[in-house]
Amino acid sequence: DKEYPDGQVRIAFDGDAVLFSEESEIVYKTKGLQEFHATEDASQDIPMAEGPYASLLKKLGKLQERLPMRVEYSPVRIAIVTARNLPSEMRVIKTLRNWGVYVDEAFFLGGVGKSKVLQAFRPHIFFDDQEIHLKDAAAHVPSGRVPYLSGSPLQE
Repeated sequence: DKEYPDGQVRIAFDGDAVLFSEESEIVYKTKGLQEFHATEDASQDIPMAEGPYASLLKKLGKLQERLPMRVEYSPVRIAIVTARNLPSEMRVIKTLRNWGVYVDEAFFLGGVGKSKVLQAFRPHIFFDDQEIHLKDAAAHVPSGRVPYLSGSPLQE
């Protein structure tokens, strides 16, 4: 049913606890949205620590750099699909710049469901840490759950 451009691989990632450490997600879950936004705004010039799939993102970024064609024709397309929104998106953008990684698309949804964006982007796989996002996404696109690190407060 889904048509993909010939020879193109599309990968979508969630941000917190997937590409980035779980630190910001813990602030959100323990202190609420207002404190999360305040903390992220105050920390926007401090790159986030790497999460479990940061290495994969960086390797895909290196692969994109080595390809001879322009970005819009790249056979590897990367998207970030995150519940973050203003003002917390700046920390994501600045972290990616610090890592030297280019993503083709970034969707900052502010709590809006991810499945419509994923249906439009049509990834070959989507990685997220939260079952609530994966349940709906998996009905439309191949999806994989990123487990929390052992001992993580997010496991509770």
